Amino acid sequence: MARFDTSFDATGVEPTTAYEVLPAGKYRAQIVESEMRVTRNGMGQFLWLMLDILEGEHKGRKIFDQLNLVNPNPTTVEIAQRTLSAICHATGKMQVSDSEELHLIPMTIQVTLKPPKNGYGESNGIRYLLPEPGAAALQAATPPTGGSASTPPAKMASAPWNKKG
Repeated sequence: MARFDTSFDATGVEPTTAYEVLPAGKYRAQIVESEMRVTRNGMGQFLWLMLDILEGEHKGRKIFDQLNLVNPNPTTVEIAQRTLSAICHATGKMQVSDSEELHLIPMTIQVTLKPPKNGYGESNGIRYLLPEPGAAALQAATPPTGGSASTPPAKMASAPWNKKG
């Protein structure tokens, strides 16, 4: 039994609702939080991302992604690095040393629906899209911060990206 210090009145607090996946489609979004986390089995690490939808009917909704950047399976790491590269291209930040450098940069994402798996319902997948041709010139005019032009993406897997928000 857990006794509360004061009584709790549920009439004054909105209850949580079931998680609803976003409909498939293109969205403007930005990364608002990121953190390196250890995998459940302790054998690797993934970059956890929280994105905010910026426009339209679903403005303000959150969507999440994770990139398995440290994993015993080299194919898994390659997929994560390719996704990280897509995020870098989508944001115009070609060299980064901290995931926070990718925060608050609007980009276009393609949200997909993934079928139920392992007892969980439908979920969303995310593809990070290249900027439209006109937007690419604007992003290219923004100088990159941090990192080194000689740092290949493969080296980023060991970067200590342990920052939150």
